[in-house]
Amino acid sequence: AQTDAAGRRTEYRLHMASGKLTSVILPDGRTVRYGYNSQLQLTSVTYPDGLRSSRKYDRQGRLAEETSRNGNITRWFYDFSRSGLPCAVEDGTGVRRRITRNRYGQLLAFTDCSGYTTRYEYDQYGQQIAVHREEGISTYSSYNPRGQLISRKDAQGRETRYEYSAAGDLTATISPDGKRSATEYDKRGRPVSVTEGGLTRSMGYDAAGRITVLTNENGSQSTFRYDPVDRLTEQRGFDGRTQRYQYDLTGKLTQSEDEGLIT
Repeated sequence: AQTDAAGRRTEYRLHMASGKLTSVILPDGRTVRYGYNSQLQLTSVTYPDGLRSSRKYDRQGRLAEETSRNGNITRWFYDFSRSGLPCAVEDGTGVRRRITRNRYGQLLAFTDCSGYTTRYEYDQYGQQIAVHREEGISTYSSYNPRGQLISRKDAQGRETRYEYSAAGDLTATISPDGKRSATEYDKRGRPVSVTEGGLTRSMGYDAAGRITVLTNENGSQSTFRYDPVDRLTEQRGFDGRTQRYQYDLTGKLTQSEDEGLIT
C-alpha cells in the first residue's frame, strides 16, 4: 500500500508466486484488476466502471491483438525476422499500415493507409540523416561527434542550426533567416531564461523543481503555488488576477475560484 502526503491510500495486490500486479484498490475504494496468461503476459485490465481491455499474443509471445476498453481492435503482423518488431499494424477500421526495418530494427520505410511510402536513411552510427516522402519532398539532418543534432535542411534547402552547452543542453536555435533563439539553464539543467528577438522571458523554481514564477518580456510576473502533493493551488496571472484551486481526496479538481467567481 502507498499513502501520499494528502493521506490518500492506494493498495496494490500481487500474485505471490509471480510477483505480478493483480489489482489496485484506489483511494475511493474502486478496484482495477489485471489478468495474465500462463507466460505471465498481461491479457486483460478490468476497470472500476466494468469496462475491459484485452490483449492476445501469437505463438512467439508477440502482441497480436489488442481490444481497448471502448471496443476498438488493433492488430499487429510480423515477418520472419528476429527483431520481434511488427511489419504491419491494422486499426479498428481495417486500415493497414506497413513497416519495413533494417537488420538493426530501424525504420526504413512506412506505407500509410493511402499507399504513400516514406523512406528513411541512417549514418554509420544509426542516426537518421534523411527522410524522403513520396511527393518528392526530402529533409536532411547532420550531427556533431556527440550525436547531437546540429542542422536540419528542409526540401527547399533552408537550414536550421542548433548549438549546445558542454553539459549537452540546447542553448541556441538559428532559423534559416538568421534569427536566433537562446536558452540559459541553471546547474540542474532547468531552463531559466529564453531570449528571442532581443526579448527575454525567465522562470524560477522552488526546491522541489516546480515553476513558481514566470517573468515575461515586459517584466510582468505570473506566480504559482502548490500543495504538498504537487497540485497547483493558486496562480496569479500576468494581469494580476488570482485563481485558486481545490481538490477532493482522490485528487480531482472540485473548485476553481477566479477573483471571487467560483466554478
